[in-house]
Amino acid sequence: MPNKGGWVSAGGTIVKLADTNGDNSGSHEMGPQVLRPDGTVFAAGATGATAIYDTKHRFWTVGPSFPNVTGQGQFDVADGPASILPDGNVLVAASPGVFQKPTHMFEFDGNTLTRVADPPNAQDQSSYFGFMVALPTGEILFTTGSSDIEIYSPAGTFKEPWRPTIEQGPFTLVHGETYQVYGRLFNGRSGGSAYGDDYQAATNYPLLRITNLATGHVFYCRTFNPESITPANDGRVHTNFTVPSNIELGDSQVEVVTNGIPSRAKAASVM
Repeated sequence: MPNKGGWVSAGGTIVKLADTNGDNSGSHEMGPQVLRPDGTVFAAGATGATAIYDTKHRFWTVGPSFPNVTGQGQFDVADGPASILPDGNVLVAASPGVFQKPTHMFEFDGNTLTRVADPPNAQDQSSYFGFMVALPTGEILFTTGSSDIEIYSPAGTFKEPWRPTIEQGPFTLVHGETYQVYGRLFNGRSGGSAYGDDYQAATNYPLLRITNLATGHVFYCRTFNPESITPANDGRVHTNFTVPSNIELGDSQVEVVTNGIPSRAKAASVM
């Protein structure tokens, strides 16, 4: 076990992931790394290779390679997006070479990379231009910095133990007022989305969703100052939320949603 406050090596990735050469040439790019609900990290390389890190046992294994497509070349992720899906798969965008087009989309299920439908205009763009974020609906928002925004609807769904749990309720809520909600797994089991070696589009924080039972209309509260931002935290935590001032009044239900996975609903009365 590592010393408290110290560092310990995570070991080598076995396969080369970064686009670097011994003479310091290359793009020095990398692909995204996404934590999955089983505690493994899927790391996409800028070389066509991938690797998988087991956070529980602290070792790397070789993952599947992106395909070499006839007429297009070896696909890789020399900068590009990936996102966790509700079922634990990872959606990732790849291109043939550094900053080249087209973009193809793949899902990684823990063992294999399977090509899925590409968004419109993917043939004209590199993965370098793509960005993803996990939505509270379980869908993935994808944009390339243009006016065209696409939504990916995954086929799979979450497992019951992955749900957040609300440990209080029913709720009596006044519009415009601020409250706290307590429960477990409020930070989900993944950080959410990532992009290359540049940033993590983290969504490992709870959103609070209120649905009016009479109209079916959905309202999201502003949540802030969460007690925890640690994925896979099974301890009891809380977050603050403010009920929208324009919310519909009456009998409702409350859910906590993280990375598109909702808790079981609790009854609420909004006044």
